[in-house]
Amino acid sequence: SVDAGQLRANINAKIANPLAGFSHAQLAQKGEEYVRTNNTGNKEDIRAFRLGAILAQDPNRHAEVDGLTTEESEVLSKEIAKKWSQPRLLYLVIVLCSTCAAVQGMDETVVNGGQIFYSQQFGISDKNSSRDSWLVGLVNSAPYLCCAFIGCWLTVPFNNWFGRRGTIFLTCSFSALACIWQAFTGSWHMFIARFALGFGIGPKSATVPIYAAECSPPQIRGALVMQWQMWTGAYFKMPAFGIFVGYASDLVFYHVPDQHGITGLNWRLMMGSACLPAIIVVCFVFLCPESPRWYMSKGRHEKAYRSMCKLRYNKVQAARDIFYMHTLLEAENQSMILGKNKIAELVTVPRNRRAMQASELVMFMQQFCGVNVIAYYSSEIFLEANLSEISALGASLGWGVINFLFAIPAVYTIDTFGRRNLLLTTFPLMSLCLFFTGFSFWIPSSSEAQIACVALGLYLFGIVYSPGEGPVPFTYSAEAYPLYIRSLGMSLATATTWFFNFVLSVTWPSLLKAFKPQGAFAWYAVWNIIGFFGVLFFVPETKGKTLEELDQVFGVRSRDHAAYGLRQLQYFFKRYIFRQDIEPEQLYEKDKVEHHPNSFSQEKEADQTTRV
Repeated sequence: SVDAGQLRANINAKIANPLAGFSHAQLAQKGEEYVRTNNTGNKEDIRAFRLGAILAQDPNRHAEVDGLTTEESEVLSKEIAKKWSQPRLLYLVIVLCSTCAAVQGMDETVVNGGQIFYSQQFGISDKNSSRDSWLVGLVNSAPYLCCAFIGCWLTVPFNNWFGRRGTIFLTCSFSALACIWQAFTGSWHMFIARFALGFGIGPKSATVPIYAAECSPPQIRGALVMQWQMWTGAYFKMPAFGIFVGYASDLVFYHVPDQHGITGLNWRLMMGSACLPAIIVVCFVFLCPESPRWYMSKGRHEKAYRSMCKLRYNKVQAARDIFYMHTLLEAENQSMILGKNKIAELVTVPRNRRAMQASELVMFMQQFCGVNVIAYYSSEIFLEANLSEISALGASLGWGVINFLFAIPAVYTIDTFGRRNLLLTTFPLMSLCLFFTGFSFWIPSSSEAQIACVALGLYLFGIVYSPGEGPVPFTYSAEAYPLYIRSLGMSLATATTWFFNFVLSVTWPSLLKAFKPQGAFAWYAVWNIIGFFGVLFFVPETKGKTLEELDQVFGVRSRDHAAYGLRQLQYFFKRYIFRQDIEPEQLYEKDKVEHHPNSFSQEKEADQTTRV
């Protein structure tokens, strides 16, 4: 019998390149069979699928494909040379996804400003009271408590029942109603309204990146998924455009006076304003096509093809992507034949366990690097440094602007400098920034230098965080797991980041009261040091690795990788401090993988029991 580990490796290799090894004639025949079997079109569509199936094997070699018209060849060439030249409807999808992300960013920062006022109105503003500190933290963190234990786990059933667009519509409706509810609360209802917001945030934050990826061509898929991180303010990239707009909203409504019978109109407008991006999405989401991959997962092939035609310039492009998607889904479905418990395999299979170990570490550290302390409480921090309320909100806005601007380079650095290198570079710098910020509170409060140093420390932290722990954890977690357990692994990763988001939010007021600003910031500075060594020892590089190469990367034992990390640290000092001319150690050697049309690949490795 075939070893289960070997079979997993073979299936993964086939998924990595399911069309390798076929001739053009065989591929054309497969394309035509697909159309006839699924009744997806007429003669023109048959021609498109015959050509599309050939192109799906290697889109970059379109010049070798006979039968393309001049216009089709030009579009295919332009697709490679000018990858951002895409149909307008695809850009509408991008705008929609970016607006979805802004909902969460605004919530994080409107509560940043709103808590200055509603904590006083609700009688929980005494910073010397442990009860008040915990209640403020609990109210602020309520959406993320819901996300961690309920919201995230609704992603799969919601997507199964309602599709991508339906899930986005439903969750944005939840978000809009919850934001409006917050504006009308009078006391403890604020906690319930914010908890309900988690039903909108959780499933949406997982669905939107998937929707963007499934609609996008491969050439720009990674960059488009990064748009979620750049425009969000909540899920995987804490402050960006949504947070910036939220801070601006705080400033706009700060001076709004109370009206007859309405107390706290300014903070109510702040909290309610976060509903606007959600309402925009609700109004326009059904102008975008449904995800073709979702249609295919439901066996609705004709609708998948028609949807893809709206997202590409011509039918040949659409047929190419649909046929490849269909072939990939068939390969993925074969992973179900093993009948193993996938939850158990996260732990029992060494390759999966190491991927989970690395993914959970970077997700945990995304929160415990301390960024959400600033995202949620920057106004309170600046107030602690003796700024006025309006000046504290203005300083917070500056922090949001910095984070948005410095998120932009992450689109490029994550695929050039590498995930691991970005983390190893930014963790020590974030630690220094937090130490500097905390120790700045020892400067006499009567001196303007205290305010200047606190602001400088927080701004520098934002600059360093944006290209590192901001985008890396989501990207890393999405690619670390093998495909057959990727959705499960991503659900775990999402729940992890939301749970520790909740932990930070609920504990910061009490931590600040107990440790004072110096100790509270030093606490998270130390965690950044721990994160540096955790990445050094247990997080391998995944940049530019194919699926079968990732099997090899995570096939290295943890103790061996930790030893490699220690040697890498020694190399850094020898190469860059003592200026010795030495070559870096290469831990991995690329395996040769052969693909055959009638069998799975065979990867050359001595011990297959440690592979998936």
